[in-house]
Amino acid sequence: MLDYALLSAFIPTFFFVSITPGMCMTLALTLGMSIGIKKTLWMMAGELVGVALVATSAVIGVAAIMLNYPGLFVALKWIGGAYLMWIGINMWRNKGKMSLNLDAADQPTERWQLVSQGFITAIANPKGWAFMISLLPPFINVDKSVPHQMVVLIGIILSTEFIAMMAYATGGKSLRIFLSKGDNVRFLNRIAGTLMIGVGIWLVLT
Repeated sequence: MLDYALLSAFIPTFFFVSITPGMCMTLALTLGMSIGIKKTLWMMAGELVGVALVATSAVIGVAAIMLNYPGLFVALKWIGGAYLMWIGINMWRNKGKMSLNLDAADQPTERWQLVSQGFITAIANPKGWAFMISLLPPFINVDKSVPHQMVVLIGIILSTEFIAMMAYATGGKSLRIFLSKGDNVRFLNRIAGTLMIGVGIWLVLT
């Protein structure tokens, strides 16, 4: 059984949080702009797995262990942040698979790289952990089936995250269409590269 009063309050609360600009939303915007929505879906898949892991861990107590060993966060943040900054620099230089190249528009991007970007960005953000720890418990009724409630809540979380990322990626694709004319391609790569570097720095500093 579910507590529908808590559920009705949780849905708008988490949707508002999801649609608010953050690291994952900026990443979705950047990739939507540089490689298109279809390929960006692989990053989203990794991000959703990471969010589900963080949410589940926050409830079962693994988050408390992670917070007691900040070195784990530091390592993940630096690895993920450095990788994103490296991609951003290559985009600035109009190099690499993430850069927009109208002469090689179908050049594939490694799926595992996109999945790992989304996953690391989701799990290496201490604010994400802190948010899940503070948000989820108040919406769980201990007098009802906790596993059942967790399945529903995580389903809502993943749905709203996906909708928000699709909105940002679509906005990025629209910006790509607007700018991908003539010399604007280099400018577009620099915008996307700057955003990617920003996400990397954001990940390291948070």
